[in-house]
Amino acid sequence: MQNLDELYEMVKQRKENPKEGSYTDYLFSKGLDKILKKVGEESTEVVVAAKNPDKPRGDGELVYESADLLYHLCVLWVEQGVTFDQIKTELAKREGLMSEYKDRPEIKDL
Repeated sequence: MQNLDELYEMVKQRKENPKEGSYTDYLFSKGLDKILKKVGEESTEVVVAAKNPDKPRGDGELVYESADLLYHLCVLWVEQGVTFDQIKTELAKREGLMSEYKDRPEIKDL
């Protein structure tokens, strides 16, 4: 897998042409609730990895968990009919815009 476009396309192809026994097929067959649970779990694991850097994995736990999160986000997007192009378009709209941070509550005590 070279980039997120390829990952998204692979996940989309697995939804359209299920490969029995694959983890991707398992997630789609279990449905939205299972996919959401995995996105939540992987998000938490990214936070923990960032707070506790470089545990046993040589390439870095944060890198490993971030890859898991991106994969599960792709599964969620495909399940919900959101294209990766829509995500990229939304990100492009935000380029160069300053956040209105003053209107957002401060995050304390993570």
